[in-house]
Amino acid sequence: MANSANFQNELSLQIKARFPAIYIITWEEQRLVATIREMASDSSLFSKARDVWEWTVVDGFKCNGKSKGGDIQTSQRALEFISAYEGDGIFILKDLYHDLAQQARAIEASLIRTLKDLVWNIKEDKFLKTLIITGFDKFIPDDLQKEIQIRTFELPSKEELKEALLNLVKQNEHNDKLRFDLSDATIDKLCDAATGLTIHEAENAFALSIVKDGELNAGDIVSIAEEKKQIIQRNGLLEFSMPNLKMEDIGGLQNLKNWLVKRSDSWSEKAKKYNLPSPRGILLTGLPGCGKSLTAKAISTYWNIPLLRLDMGSLYNSLVGSSERNMRGIIQTAEAMAPCVLWVDEIEKAFSGIGSTGDSGVATRMFGTFLTWMQEKKKFVFVAATANNIHSLPPELMRKGRFDEIFFVDLPTWTERKIILNIHLKKRLNHPEVIGNLQLDEPFMERLTDRTEGFTGAEIEQVVISALFEAFAENRGVTESDFEFAIDGTVPLVVTQAEQIDRIREWANMRAVSATSKEHKNREEEVVRAAASPVPKPETGPRGGRNIEF
Repeated sequence: MANSANFQNELSLQIKARFPAIYIITWEEQRLVATIREMASDSSLFSKARDVWEWTVVDGFKCNGKSKGGDIQTSQRALEFISAYEGDGIFILKDLYHDLAQQARAIEASLIRTLKDLVWNIKEDKFLKTLIITGFDKFIPDDLQKEIQIRTFELPSKEELKEALLNLVKQNEHNDKLRFDLSDATIDKLCDAATGLTIHEAENAFALSIVKDGELNAGDIVSIAEEKKQIIQRNGLLEFSMPNLKMEDIGGLQNLKNWLVKRSDSWSEKAKKYNLPSPRGILLTGLPGCGKSLTAKAISTYWNIPLLRLDMGSLYNSLVGSSERNMRGIIQTAEAMAPCVLWVDEIEKAFSGIGSTGDSGVATRMFGTFLTWMQEKKKFVFVAATANNIHSLPPELMRKGRFDEIFFVDLPTWTERKIILNIHLKKRLNHPEVIGNLQLDEPFMERLTDRTEGFTGAEIEQVVISALFEAFAENRGVTESDFEFAIDGTVPLVVTQAEQIDRIREWANMRAVSATSKEHKNREEEVVRAAASPVPKPETGPRGGRNIEF
């Protein structure tokens, strides 16, 4: 009950300090009211229990299940009732945010004035009154920014999810058709899987897992994760997944992999003994098709934590304040899912226009919110951001303290190309009829590696696919000439975007860490020296080798 207990303690202090108006952001209205009621009757927090009034536009005011008569369905009448009420109390206004959420000019001036006057009257009133406004986001007009305190009612803790799960089991334990595994390990796993959901959503996920097969056990983690995925994707801003991409599926980038391996479990209790901070994130920059996005997915698999993909373009909305609200919602959801990886793909597309006036400063405000969160976040949300055009990113984003490291992903070296080829050949050439008479031996691998000089990882994959299509079209086994034909028909990025590649490399030489290990770079230098040797080399095909300068 850690979340609720901390919230109660902090809120009680504000009430005893006579804060007149508090705005509480939450999706869980019912749980919030129950928490406030429990707080108000706790003798350790208050020497005298306080009445808790609830107001809606449908029922008006209710206290302890009893309605207050009269026409109090409007916000104006509700504020007037609180002002005239003779007695101590906490007044929860559930629907006032609807009026406050209107555009500034659409809000009635009388409502703003009544609310202002009420705040000042509560401060001087002989009765102890506290006004609490609830809403799923902050809707406070500029006129009232200084009058109202803001709080966030966090999503349930693991202990609260455990209590909800055990209550659900208790309600159904007499059903002979249902079976429950209530071991501590199973309960821990189920509650970990439900982290980030509201109590209502968690109960739905648990109940759905039970009715699917009449059981509740550790195997239901998959079902809960799937339900969680659907819930998170409803807003269209985040994509939830548990990818099965392994580090071994990525060719090369050994320096980056070693960095990630050393930081595995750095958010665990074991790491606390070393007083180590959890890693904040990495920025992967470099050429398209060289493995940046694959690496972001592989981090999630290797660390065995969920992956949240953020579509930066979907954050922007034409309604005033909606874009900023989307950004806050993303941050809240990501922290509720912790530990997790937040993958921000092509981050430059969202923040490249910082400082311009074309969007009335929306991008700048969103950027500020994102930067502050990255600097101050307490929960383990590892940000894996990728960028192709590093020059368009604001310098503030790349300052130390935002990301732990900036890695540059260059064109794969000779050794890395060989590894990438081996990965894709093993992945696709697994049928005897397709392999035919092709010898997948070391000389063959080295010949293909030599011929793909200057190719990205994505281009090498397409070479393998194109070669297989040649064989498929003629209903025969694939041959080495199919690969040579596919290579000769490919114009790599190193040719089409030579100037951009030079600029990125020039920037990375001074400001980023190479994702490629020194061993692979040394091997590349050996190959280059061998290519410059006067010793004659055998012909590799009608097109010959490609001499690319790096």
